[in-house]
Amino acid sequence: MSTYTSASKSFLGQFRAITSRMPTQLRTDLHVVDKESFPYIYEQNATIALKSSDGHVRCNVFRPKTSDQGQRVPVLVTYGPYGKDAPYKDFYKKSYDELNPEHKSEHAAWETPDPGFWTKQGYAVVRADERGIGQSRGFLDTMSRGTSEAFFEVVEWCAEQPWSSGKVGLLGISYYAGSQWRVAARRPKGLAAIVPWEGMSDYYRDRCRHGGILSNNFIDFWWNRQVVSNQYGRPRDEAIVTNANTGGEGPKRPQTSPETIEGNLSPEERAKNRQDQTVDNRENRFRDDEYYASKEYDMGDIEVPLLSVANWGGILLHLRGNIEGFNHAGSQQKWLRIITGRHDLPFYYKEEVEIQKSFLDAFLKGEDHAGWTQGKVPLVDMVLRKGDVGFNNADAEKAYPRRIEHEWPIARTQWTKWYLTPQKGLTPDVKVAEAASQKRCKVSYEALGTLQDPKFVQFVTEPFEKETEITGHVVFHATVSVTALPKGATPSDIDLFVTLRHISPEGKEVFYTGTAGDPVPLTKGWLRVSLRKVNTSHPKHRPYLPWRDYTSKDVQPVINGELYEVEVEVWPTNVVLEPGAKLVLEVASGDTQGCGIFQHNDKTDRAPSKFEGMNHICFGPSTLNYLLLPIIPPK
Repeated sequence: MSTYTSASKSFLGQFRAITSRMPTQLRTDLHVVDKESFPYIYEQNATIALKSSDGHVRCNVFRPKTSDQGQRVPVLVTYGPYGKDAPYKDFYKKSYDELNPEHKSEHAAWETPDPGFWTKQGYAVVRADERGIGQSRGFLDTMSRGTSEAFFEVVEWCAEQPWSSGKVGLLGISYYAGSQWRVAARRPKGLAAIVPWEGMSDYYRDRCRHGGILSNNFIDFWWNRQVVSNQYGRPRDEAIVTNANTGGEGPKRPQTSPETIEGNLSPEERAKNRQDQTVDNRENRFRDDEYYASKEYDMGDIEVPLLSVANWGGILLHLRGNIEGFNHAGSQQKWLRIITGRHDLPFYYKEEVEIQKSFLDAFLKGEDHAGWTQGKVPLVDMVLRKGDVGFNNADAEKAYPRRIEHEWPIARTQWTKWYLTPQKGLTPDVKVAEAASQKRCKVSYEALGTLQDPKFVQFVTEPFEKETEITGHVVFHATVSVTALPKGATPSDIDLFVTLRHISPEGKEVFYTGTAGDPVPLTKGWLRVSLRKVNTSHPKHRPYLPWRDYTSKDVQPVINGELYEVEVEVWPTNVVLEPGAKLVLEVASGDTQGCGIFQHNDKTDRAPSKFEGMNHICFGPSTLNYLLLPIIPPK
């Protein structure tokens, strides 16, 4: 049954009046306009009174000085939780030091367009503190329907300003990209184009519950270090609360970020003014829970021109969302661009900024030199991961070639089954697999593996005889079971963690650049077997991407010793395998190398009372396990 928790109750009441918990009356004297100190006009703390909910959104406005002389300019907007007044150089110095110098203005901020650069290009930049963040009063509930409604109002406000041309574009990374999908689906007045740069589009599947398994570690890290630290009313010097598993360096509120000008709130007051993602995602398991259901929207409602930018290395957060967002957005004019590198820096690379500007100029200024509006720009432009260039090395990755395509998935894809054998082989020859599976048998590994103590089994191909490209969606089809350990609890579920690895002809694994610059394998996928039910009648179900609804009604039993046939969605990938290379299919019971900070180790979600035991991949005369791979023949 759907869990109706205290978190859900709090969510339902989030729109109640909260001004009584604010430290002082709303100040109306905070808006400051500086026309002299910078190459652009700088407006701090422009205030937008919300109609959709209680509270106010405050934003900083950066606009060309010509906009004060009667010239109306298009607007680029970001709305998020990291503090509009937090300087990039202090928010995450390590990243800032590596940033393209063209984007290091005084007001550069993490994951957002640099106002110094974009005002020179004839754009205004508006950076808003999300409701309940920084200088914006209200109930903090990141990624919610309520905050999307507030973002909707911010977009319309930008379109109505006297210095605005009336055309608004959305451009930003990660959170500032993920929020674009939802607000675009609401169709605010003035919205003319969006560029979601590495941003999830499906809150449940892309971010919170991979295959139904809670991705808790990143949520804990992100919420405690990057969001709560910026909440409205939080004193600057108050200690940041972090989970013991999510330490390490990373973005957080810098000392140079101002405190709430209207005064501070106590920890108890702030707790009442927010919806805690770490709690909500743990307590709510299904998409029909109010918590998740309230965040859903129809991608088909997006109608503005769209440039979705995905990253092959984002195999635990954004990659799936950018590709699915491109596929399902209702926009008549939409493009998919796929890159490599870390998630923070490529957005500012000179060549990538030229693409951003070309696209935005076409739809916000009517200056289309590349032919976006005339069908001259290919729908898909992607990098090919060919060769071992190392990881977290931007210069080395320039060796990767690019190629254009006209659709996604690629029309000439040869969907090919590679069969598992009990001898831990992986072969495209079904007769070999059948011959090896004449007797019923199992390949087994212990349940509840962790990154520190992984439990897995690997299936390996023979060396490839010729160069082979794999590009697209991957599915793992298997028959699995679980049995109890001696003196152990009776297991009632199985968690499957699937990883695809590339082994060079020299016998070493080839790693790629992950989200934070960490070494990652080709791709990963997950499935909680009690949520194995596939909705084959859903419009988004495809043979290469099994569609699951993940509702409370979809839960199916997992009984000790029973066999279950499952299909695991593995996130899209790309690699050009050289002759002599091998592929490794790794099946595990928990996180393994390459997950980085995106671990699934919540003790409640993965309780030993449910999962402890031995997990098995089962073979037999009528049982074939296989990996469905998208092989791309040469043009």
